[in-house]
This record gives sequence, structure tokens and C-alpha cells, in this order.
Amino acid sequence: MHFLDQAKIYTRSGSGGPGAVSFRREKFIEYGGPDGGNGGKGGDIVFEAVAGLNTLIDFRYTQHFRAPRGKGGSGGNRTGAGGEDLVIKVPVGTQVLSEDKEQVLLDFTKVGERVVFLRGGDGGRGNASYKTSTNRAPRQHGTGWPEEEAWVWLRLKLLADAGLVGLPNAGKSTFINQVTNAQAKVGEYAFTTTRPQLGVVRHHNREFVVADIPGLIAGAAEGAGIGDRFLGHIERCQVLLHLVDANDADVAESYRIVRDELEAYGAGLTDKKVVVALNKIDMLDDELIAALSAELEEASGAEVIPISGAAGTGVDWVLDKLLDAIGDHAKVSEDDQGEDTIEWSPV
Repeated sequence: MHFLDQAKIYTRSGSGGPGAVSFRREKFIEYGGPDGGNGGKGGDIVFEAVAGLNTLIDFRYTQHFRAPRGKGGSGGNRTGAGGEDLVIKVPVGTQVLSEDKEQVLLDFTKVGERVVFLRGGDGGRGNASYKTSTNRAPRQHGTGWPEEEAWVWLRLKLLADAGLVGLPNAGKSTFINQVTNAQAKVGEYAFTTTRPQLGVVRHHNREFVVADIPGLIAGAAEGAGIGDRFLGHIERCQVLLHLVDANDADVAESYRIVRDELEAYGAGLTDKKVVVALNKIDMLDDELIAALSAELEEASGAEVIPISGAAGTGVDWVLDKLLDAIGDHAKVSEDDQGEDTIEWSPV
């Protein structure tokens, strides 16, 4: 399944049905009179957040959503049938934005959230409702209230507790594979991760979700590399895990490049809690690890944890730090037996 996190769609609710113009003509009834019923209400456009969806790919092929209009009224004071509501199912974490992307209209953060976005038009009045003491045989009727319509953007921001950031080849995919069963692609070249990956970590009988996004390079805010379009998927994270490759020529500069891109993106990413880890230490001696850690600590102003995502060295230490930062947002594990990880991947 392809991953898609943005889509533009057209939505239109149903218009109301027209009221009827009708008069009673029944045998043995001396006086008839108007009996035209009202029209039915048009269908609503409803958005609903559902479990099991984690991409907007369906909206690439279906982009127009029109709810049915209400049926017309009929004689015998019969009201027309209402149009059925059109329910648009979206993944949890989806935002509905205005056409110019300037305003967030809806934001779905929980499974089962359901919001009427466009209301269907009310049905028109039948001629029976116009009858008065002085207007005994009205022939006017309502045509029904018009529909509402709107072009909107859907933007998916995956819900995760911790987000992985770093330069390409910093070892983010290896790390998420080590602590979850996400099975992210790993390769000895840049940008092996081309779409976000989610994994569920179980540690000390607690569970939390980790998001791995494509690596950032200098100029990502201006579109260099894959750019910064996937940074939206870590906006909701409680903490960021910043991985720095110990084999980089200048680990301090590697740290600053990513931080500069986070600051350029905005959305409060640089204000989030951060855990800094020096990755790929399995081929280095203790003296060099200590020197690189000290250099990185000076640049970041935070404690640096030396780890090896491939060998598992220091991983528990990092997970402890992430759990402390996430706090009560980490759920209690439902199963405290077996392996330390469970699988959940969006693709």
C-alpha cells in the first residue's frame, strides 16, 4: 500500500427536496383542502476517524464526495425521504484544512470521532403548511434549501509519542527495527527511508509509539533532499530522539544542521524534549567515544547517550529516557509476556 499524507477533495451536501402542491379529493368528503407534504432534508457530509487506516491513498482516486438530495414531498401530507448522510472515513491524525491551507477546520485525534462538516439543506414546505383562515387553498410551496459545498485539503499527521530525527544514514531505521518489528528499509546509502514508519515499543511493561521520518539535510526547509514535508508527522510527539552518526567528520555540525532545519520548519519542534544519542559506536574505542560524546554534549547542551542500534548497546538506556519524557502518555502494556516488542507498521 502506498503512503500518501495529503489530498485535496471536493465535498457537497445534499439540497433539500421540494415541497408538494396537492389537494384532497376523496369521495364523500365535502371539503378537501391542501395536503402537500414537506420535502425531505438533504444528506450531510460527515467525517469520521476510524482505526486501521494510516494513509490517504484512497483519496487520490476518489476526490469528489456528494451527498444525495432530499426527496420531494407528496400528497396526503407525506414528507419526502431524507437523503442519506455521506460518511468520509479518514485515518486518526487527519486534519481537514481550508482550500488555501490557512485554517484547520477539523482535527481528528481519537478513534470514533465523528463531525458533521457540511449540513444538508432542509426540505421545502408543502402547500398544506401555508394554509390559513384567509388562504384556504394555497398553491405556493418551498423548493428546498440549497446544499453547502467546499474544496478542502486532508493532511495526515501520524500520532506518535516519540519521533526520530537525524541526518540520512544516522541509523534511525536500524534503531526502530531494533526496538520494534516495523521492518524499515536499511541500506548503506542516503535516504533509504522515503516515507514515515511507525513502530510500537514495549519497554518495562509500558507501550509507546515511535515514528521514523526521512533524514534531513542542510537546506531541507527550501526543498533540498526529500525536504521537510514529513516533519508534520512528529509535530504531535512528546519527545524527539536525535541520532548522530559517530562516523561523521564533525558530530557537532551534524547535530546543528538538523536543529537548524527543525527551527526553520517551526511548529514548536525545537521546544520539544529531546534525547541525544551518539549512534554506531560498535566500531570505536572507548577513548574516541568519550571524546565524541563530549563534543556533542557541548554542541547540544544535553546529556549524550552512546549507543549502537545494530548491536543493541545502550538501547535500553535510550528507551528509559524516552519513557521518562513521555510520562503518562505511555500506555500500560496489555501483555507482559514474550518478546519486548510488538509490530505495527503503516505500510
